[in-house]
Amino acid sequence: MKKIVLLAGALACASLAQAATLEAHDCWIRAMPPTLPSSGYFNLDNNGDTPVTLTDAHTPAFGMAMMHKSEMKGGTATMSPVDSVEVPAHGKLDFAPKGYHLMLEEPAKPLKVGSSIPLTLTFSDKSTLQMNCSVKPAGATGH
Repeated sequence: MKKIVLLAGALACASLAQAATLEAHDCWIRAMPPTLPSSGYFNLDNNGDTPVTLTDAHTPAFGMAMMHKSEMKGGTATMSPVDSVEVPAHGKLDFAPKGYHLMLEEPAKPLKVGSSIPLTLTFSDKSTLQMNCSVKPAGATGH
């Protein structure tokens, strides 16, 4: 029985250690009318020695949060869902307009510019990272 408890404790410590190597900042969400999807953006820095894989995002402000990637293909802008995104060791990942972003649908209530909403990111090891995101006008283009 002691081995199981020690193993569970070691796994929990490893998960916390990985989460401690990640820093999230500059989170913002574009306020859109309730009938249109909003988008979310943020930056992740991985200060650890191993890559980390982002697998999910959740906010109670929306019924649905999906990771997407926009890119140009042959002169045409495309957008497609992604299941996961890797943050390289000692690297960064930017969720920014015209690249990776969160597609946010089914708002719980209309977004108020200037307010802040919580966002939780989940990683492949089941660790999480929480942050608050500023709500910006529909025409905003960056931090």
